[in-house]
Amino acid sequence: MHNSIVLVKQVPDTSNISGQVMKEDGTVNRSKLPAIFNFEDKVALEFALQIKDRTGGKVTAITMGPPRASDILRECLYMGADDAYLITDRKFAGADTLATSYVLSEAVKKIGSFDFVFAGRQAIDGDTAQVGPQTAEKLGIPQITYAEEILDLEKECVRVKRKIDGGFEIVESKLPVLITVLKDAADPRPLSAKRLMAYKGAKSLLELEKLVEGNPLLYIDKLMYEYKNRSLFIPTLTADDLQIDISRCGIKGSPTKVYEVESVVLAGSNPMRFENSKNGMSQLIDILLEDRILG
Repeated sequence: MHNSIVLVKQVPDTSNISGQVMKEDGTVNRSKLPAIFNFEDKVALEFALQIKDRTGGKVTAITMGPPRASDILRECLYMGADDAYLITDRKFAGADTLATSYVLSEAVKKIGSFDFVFAGRQAIDGDTAQVGPQTAEKLGIPQITYAEEILDLEKECVRVKRKIDGGFEIVESKLPVLITVLKDAADPRPLSAKRLMAYKGAKSLLELEKLVEGNPLLYIDKLMYEYKNRSLFIPTLTADDLQIDISRCGIKGSPTKVYEVESVVLAGSNPMRFENSKNGMSQLIDILLEDRILG
């Protein structure tokens, strides 16, 4: 049996990003953008679920983000994850990779009991590919990046095929290990209809508190008890729960700043029209050859 923890992230849909979503402090106002499940993290979850299918064990998904990030945790449960944790606190806002990896590593330590930590190679909102490796360093465990396939798995070690420039290499690591995976490494399984029906009502503490607001007939302690009994409670970890150094979190712990987002539109200049004829095609080919686009 092997237990896996998967780092997942809800990201802004960067195909819709513009300068209007930037805040004065240089961070992105994520509430102004549609939120989606980072695809490479979904592939990482698939890797963990495949290991569970082969050897048994438990898969736990964790995400650091605002309360609405519970949406992708529910999706993890629909796919087959056993547990999910929301890591959220206003003190974590504006975190770069250094601060994010610190918080994630402390959350992994608190959850404990793992053989694998999986993550996508990178998130589409940053494209840094740093959070996975930095988390491994803070956990003090080996790391395998750019994984394409798990070739062999034993009780205490794993062999992985990873992509490198010009080809691939086979590496072996003792467990526990952190592995980042590529987007083409696997096809994430579809959501299970049975699990969707079972977990569609799963809620985090913050979501339960919202239900209680303005309703004198509901009590948070009673609601938590009921949701835990029905295995529908998504635990929430805050800075106090993790007992971490606040100076290493959020903007305070982030040396990286985003000062501007620019929307670049690629457009051709001096458009030319060619006749739909043999002569027109010859003219087009001559120009492409002259510009070294062909040849």
